[in-house]
Amino acid sequence: MTTPFPFTAVVGQDDLRLALLLNAVSPAVGGVLVRGEKGTAKSTAVRALSALLPEVPVVPGCRFSCDPASPDPGCPDGPHETGGGAERPARMVELPVGASEDRLVGALDIERALSEGVKAFEPGLLAEAHRGILYVDEVNLLHDHLVDLLLDAAAMGASYVEREGVSVRHAARFLLVGTMNPEEGELRPQLLDRFGLTVEVAASREPDQRVEVVKRRLAYDDDPAAFAARWADEEAAVRARIVAARELLPSVRLGDGALRQIAATCAAFEVDGMRADIVMARTATALAAWAGRTDVLAEDVRQAALLALPHRRRRNPFDAPGLDEDKLDETLEEFGGSDDEDPDPDPGPDGPGGGGGQPEPDDAPQGDGDSAARPEAGENGQPQPSGAGEQSAVRASEPFRTKVLSVPGIGEGAAGRRSRARTEHGRTTGARRPRGALTKLHLAATVQAAAPHQRARGRSGPGLVVRRDDLRQATREGREGNLVLFVVDASGSMAARQRMSAVKGAVLSLLLDAYQRRDKVGLVTFRGTGADVALPPTSSVDAAAARLETLPTGGRTPLAAGLLRAHDVLRVERLRDPARRPLVVLVTDGRATGGPEPVALAGRAARLFAADGVASVVVDCESGPVRLGLAGQLAGELGGTAVTLDELRADSIAGLVKDVQRRAA
Repeated sequence: MTTPFPFTAVVGQDDLRLALLLNAVSPAVGGVLVRGEKGTAKSTAVRALSALLPEVPVVPGCRFSCDPASPDPGCPDGPHETGGGAERPARMVELPVGASEDRLVGALDIERALSEGVKAFEPGLLAEAHRGILYVDEVNLLHDHLVDLLLDAAAMGASYVEREGVSVRHAARFLLVGTMNPEEGELRPQLLDRFGLTVEVAASREPDQRVEVVKRRLAYDDDPAAFAARWADEEAAVRARIVAARELLPSVRLGDGALRQIAATCAAFEVDGMRADIVMARTATALAAWAGRTDVLAEDVRQAALLALPHRRRRNPFDAPGLDEDKLDETLEEFGGSDDEDPDPDPGPDGPGGGGGQPEPDDAPQGDGDSAARPEAGENGQPQPSGAGEQSAVRASEPFRTKVLSVPGIGEGAAGRRSRARTEHGRTTGARRPRGALTKLHLAATVQAAAPHQRARGRSGPGLVVRRDDLRQATREGREGNLVLFVVDASGSMAARQRMSAVKGAVLSLLLDAYQRRDKVGLVTFRGTGADVALPPTSSVDAAAARLETLPTGGRTPLAAGLLRAHDVLRVERLRDPARRPLVVLVTDGRATGGPEPVALAGRAARLFAADGVASVVVDCESGPVRLGLAGQLAGELGGTAVTLDELRADSIAGLVKDVQRRAA
């Protein structure tokens, strides 16, 4: 057995260690989500925690780890008699990103069903993790329905399985820990809210601390056992403190004053629902027990807020988690029952702190008023001198809800919510003979295939005689995520502030839709003399939103260069991820300048997409009384459909999907 890295030997990461320890003291806190860049000891700290947990008394032979002192009366392996039992170390169970639903919650024991003719339940990882740790590395890459299942089990303390003729309920109380790198995509806000605490981790920028990290890691790699032995006393002390805090926890008193502070803090930060209040209360109580106190103090409430609220304050999926600590201190002081201190000193530092972020958003629109008319001079199709130079970035207009743009046909890409696909998860649509290894058994079809041959095979007992040729693979249809590649015209003809603000708002709206549908996104921009890949295809949709916000405009319109660069991006991505189907969203007014015959060259580039069968939509940004209709012509060359910015907002976009599908048929 591999010796884990000692928990107490982790350098720095105080918030991470505290959040994990609080969940060890009180699993009711609801787990912890660890967000941070790669190489910051996220996984190391979680794996090290399991060695600190006290041993668990279990009923011998029980697959669901029942406590012999109070066995679960509904245990599928029960009933169990009270008393006796044996102790074993607390388990840490890892949920792989590619795990199936059957592996997580359990399923019918197919082997016994076919060989013995009995219905038996085969437990999953939720049962194995009961009274231990369930660890999900890269939880943001886990399928959404699996995240829902494990979070439901964590919240209810039980797992309910109703499938394939099996109805089972078993206890599933565990310390849930998820780690993620935000660069690889975010969790949906609804799922973020289900984690009790969240911690942001980053590598230290202090040279001395980084040196110490390297020293300890090298020493551990050279001799793990000897390194762990040097930290044995510290590990034993923390283990004893966890046990003492657990025993003290029922005696901790959460007074009305602390509850008022918790409620006021959650209201002040406008978090949705009541889960934040409950989590803060449990966290503050665990903090008091960890400190060896029986009363919850204001400092416990403050620390609980810093751990429980940042990920619940995201009003928009692209908002970064965070908490205004000055506002937190003001709220705690106001509702702390102390009127002795003069509140006047607080507005002083709060003025510059709170106002530091305000002038930039407020100042940006102030320059958009009369000055917006100058770039509009290029609306007639002739680039004006003022549009030739680079213009500063403008803010996007308010995003809006869009209807679904889907790729026609049925794919086989990564699970998502955009286009129809044959997936591992979804509704069962039929059965077929397996090609290669059997992954999803269609039980009814298998039994139906084997039943006519039972007499010929000499069946004499209750079991069904099944051969390899009888097995049937279930075919399922669900939804897949696509690669949505945005190709955005940032030339001088788009530089009018009001127009570019609307364009950015439209693209941001489509990015929000891509975020919700679990798509990969990419961003190609073209202006001046060429095209740039502003963001290679990635699952981090918020990174695309950030690049969009800082996108400058100006110069000529190398439309053909933008299309060719997008075609290259898709070619490379097809090699990396051949199952993921692309959807190209070209945002332009259709004008093309620079070089000989720029419009004809753009048409030839567009026909490359049509030849490859790539689904595409052209968002026509042309405005003003004189319209050339170039975007519509370009959509025809692409084999796609054109839609105006106004139509993107309207219900008429529902017809756009049908049009895209009709053209691709």
